Amino acid sequence: METGFAKIALRAWVVLVVLFLFAPIALILGYAFNASNIQTWPIAGLSLRWFGSAFANEEIRTALVLSLKASLIATSIAVVLGSAAAFAVHRFQFFGKETVSFAVVLPIALPGIITGMALNSFFVFWGIGLSIWTIVIGHATFCIVIVYNNVIARLRRVPMSLEEASMDLGADQWRTFRRVTLPMISTALVAGALLAFALSFDEVIVTTFTAGAQNTLPLWIFGAIRLGQRLPEVNVVVLVIMAVTFLPVMLAYRLTHQGGGMLK
Repeated sequence: METGFAKIALRAWVVLVVLFLFAPIALILGYAFNASNIQTWPIAGLSLRWFGSAFANEEIRTALVLSLKASLIATSIAVVLGSAAAFAVHRFQFFGKETVSFAVVLPIALPGIITGMALNSFFVFWGIGLSIWTIVIGHATFCIVIVYNNVIARLRRVPMSLEEASMDLGADQWRTFRRVTLPMISTALVAGALLAFALSFDEVIVTTFTAGAQNTLPLWIFGAIRLGQRLPEVNVVVLVIMAVTFLPVMLAYRLTHQGGGMLK
């Protein structure tokens, strides 16, 4: 049984961990509203001037559009291929099934720099010029894993008897999938897509090796920090990236803990 001291110590430890994780984020949030371009604490005052300056910057707007476009396309590909792979591995028995499952999951286990370098070597070997499509391919490699894991976990919880009952009542495979299976896995599918989008949107390592002359938001941030002349705008862009990634993650968390499906 836990003593009073143990409870206090555990709570204090949790508070320290939360502060360690989120204090830098809170600091960036404060600096984004800093009236001065000098990052000192306490901040000189509150202002929205850097938001206007950042969004008036065409380079930032172009990078934002490119990041959103690449993430949305990569997520769409991941939803199709990841869910298809999950159904194949879960529903069918075939030679090399475990190998396929391992190959699908492997990219998320590899460091991003390894994946990026491998993809870059592949593109160079085949003479494929770096563009938005190479970014999409790079992001899709690890986004597929997120969708695959979510969908296959939900499929393992869906009783096969429901589909069998549907077909016993006269429904064909397509109607059974549309009326029974898809509603049951819909929350896992949407949660996987949201997590894949969030991961793709702020992925910098793979983008570095597959972007070529394309400039996404993470790459713009890296360049701006290296030069050190536009830190206030960097804080604003970082705040936007955190907001864009935080919302999908929170929605995915809610959907993951929601029982059943959400389609009627």
